[in-house]
Amino acid sequence: MRALSVSPLSDYQVWWSLADSKYAGTALLVKHCFKPVSVKFSLESGASRDTHVPDGRVILAEFKTFRLLVTYAPNNGWKEEETSFQRRRKWDKALRKFVSQESKKPLIWCGDLNVSHQDIDVSHPDFFRTAKQKDYTPPNAEDVGQPGFTAAEKQRFSQILKDGGLVDSYRWLHKSQDFENGFSWSGNAVGKYRGKRMRIDYFLISEQLVGRLLHSDIQGSGIDHKGYCGSDHCPITLELSPATSTVPAHLPHVSSIDTDSTTGIDVKEITPEGVCP
Repeated sequence: MRALSVSPLSDYQVWWSLADSKYAGTALLVKHCFKPVSVKFSLESGASRDTHVPDGRVILAEFKTFRLLVTYAPNNGWKEEETSFQRRRKWDKALRKFVSQESKKPLIWCGDLNVSHQDIDVSHPDFFRTAKQKDYTPPNAEDVGQPGFTAAEKQRFSQILKDGGLVDSYRWLHKSQDFENGFSWSGNAVGKYRGKRMRIDYFLISEQLVGRLLHSDIQGSGIDHKGYCGSDHCPITLELSPATSTVPAHLPHVSSIDTDSTTGIDVKEITPEGVCP
């Protein structure tokens, strides 16, 4: 907390949504000169400002011309249990319902979404596709595989993108696989996951923002966690062009963080509207 009182973090206002334990949680940092219209911690339209999603997995900020959704999706797990497959199905259902709702403002959705959408989003597709826990095989074939890369998760993610009119900003700009810089999660440096990598952190944007998309990049590289800042996830960044020609091209950033004791810190940056000194 002391770091928040020292520049540059002292230039930002911070919103937190925390879990009861260190397992999960999200945060949103916005420069003081930008004032969100509202900030809430639930996807339910009628929820009060004090209502938080369990485990602190959601922050929804509404600005003058866009909405920013920060989420930390629960890991799918390995088994047909309430805290595993069933929990992730409920989460995906809630997100699909949210993005399907009509809104006059486009959506920017960032965070650890815990899913790799296509084969080019993982380093070793066959390894992840057939991975399973020892002595357990899921009853449904579509649930077999590495959490985040099962057929069921990928199908639900495709439906969320379609129903929400959303675009994967990184894949829109980077059509082919980048084996060095194209993954946001990297496995343990020792053991069978060494060199195994996944892209599970995203900036999804509404289709009407695609024309303003300048950059969507992954800031880490290699199997030795270069740029990962001590985490198994690395920062990702997004840059949009100004909404009008009267706004300078170099705008300040809004940053969001999802943090837990396992994944460390993932920083995502977006370019908001307006001018900030």
